[in-house]
Amino acid sequence: MDEKPSHSSDSLYVKTFRRIPVVFYLIKWLIITLLIGAGAGTASAWFLFSLEWATDFRESHLFMIALLPLGGLAVGLLYHYFGKRVEKGNNLILEQIHSPKKILQFRMAPMVFGGTVITHLFGGSAGREGTAIQMAASIADQFTGLFKLRPRDRKILLIAGMAAGFGSVFGTPLAGAVFGLEVFFLGRIRYDAILPAFMASVFADHVTRMWNAHHSHYSVSFIPEADFQNVLYAIVAGICFGLAGRAFAKATHKWGGFLKKHIKYPPFRPVVGGVIIAALVYLTGTTKYIGLGLPTISAAFSEPLPAYDFAAKLIFTAITLGAAYKGGEVTPLFFIGATLGNALAYVLPMPVAVLAGIGFVGVFAGAANTPLACTLMAIELFGAEIGIFAGIACVTAYMFSGHAGIYSSQVIGMPKHLKYGRDKNRKIGDAGEKR
Repeated sequence: MDEKPSHSSDSLYVKTFRRIPVVFYLIKWLIITLLIGAGAGTASAWFLFSLEWATDFRESHLFMIALLPLGGLAVGLLYHYFGKRVEKGNNLILEQIHSPKKILQFRMAPMVFGGTVITHLFGGSAGREGTAIQMAASIADQFTGLFKLRPRDRKILLIAGMAAGFGSVFGTPLAGAVFGLEVFFLGRIRYDAILPAFMASVFADHVTRMWNAHHSHYSVSFIPEADFQNVLYAIVAGICFGLAGRAFAKATHKWGGFLKKHIKYPPFRPVVGGVIIAALVYLTGTTKYIGLGLPTISAAFSEPLPAYDFAAKLIFTAITLGAAYKGGEVTPLFFIGATLGNALAYVLPMPVAVLAGIGFVGVFAGAANTPLACTLMAIELFGAEIGIFAGIACVTAYMFSGHAGIYSSQVIGMPKHLKYGRDKNRKIGDAGEKR
């Protein structure tokens, strides 16, 4: 007689069988995220090359700044007649994650690429993360039809695309992955997308590095002991960073709303913004507040800077982005944070590099409502030793920025305080900060 399989072997068989769907899930997302990583990493690399060229050309041909209104008009006309479905940028991606509808048009990638290069070539004050995210998400979304993905999987695909774009453009794959998981829901994280987000961000970063694209490096050589006094200083700094992040978000949205109310023809809005920026550059006699501002960010870690630098960059960037120039908010927020941290070194007895470093990520944490991603970014950029101070500053900034943010389509999953309890499940742009 044949022997019946034992209970233990039967249990092993069942357990193995149950793991098969996990294996297929892994293989499916491994293939998809490899494709996303290749596309997003390549796009980020060439975007970084183009920004470097645009910055160098502008700084050696300063007359280009006087032409910023014409550059803005060109971008405005391009989006008005050919890009109305993609002009909402990052907010459109967030809306698609919450309520999947139409696949993102691939034209989003080349349009935001060209629009951002024009912004930097002619002297607008903008960043790069918005462009990288939009390029990566639009590239990723093209695989929705190819792989016949369901709406649930399409949400995960878009999250992975955002993670890939962010991680590759800054060279911070861990922060990129968590940013993709954290940014669309204030106060909540979707763990069903954690594997694709991490794989896409790591693959995209690797591809960008294969192209020998340049990432900025910063040095924080000495980290003080995390005693009670220094932790208290980090909290005080975090409050300042949160208020600065809130001020930036509110200023950008208010200026954009003002232009929409008073200038009905959209292509003319960047013209007005361009005239103001060009005039401000002429009146201040410096170009340090336009473009990415990377030299000033680096200087903030090592030498005293004018205490008003952060406020000037905030104004220049709010005017640029509020007038619908293309680019991102994050690198200007790095500038604002690093120079604000530098200014705080005049009154807080902490090393200037530490304050600049935690400000670098802290203002961004407050403005984007992504404290975990920003803490990881600090660790990836400055080393693990700064993690305690960065984490404290980012979380404090997150709490003190209120229900304001640079992404108006961000949904409030968990209010920051009981005061905002009625804002749950509303968008940042519609939430209680308007009260």
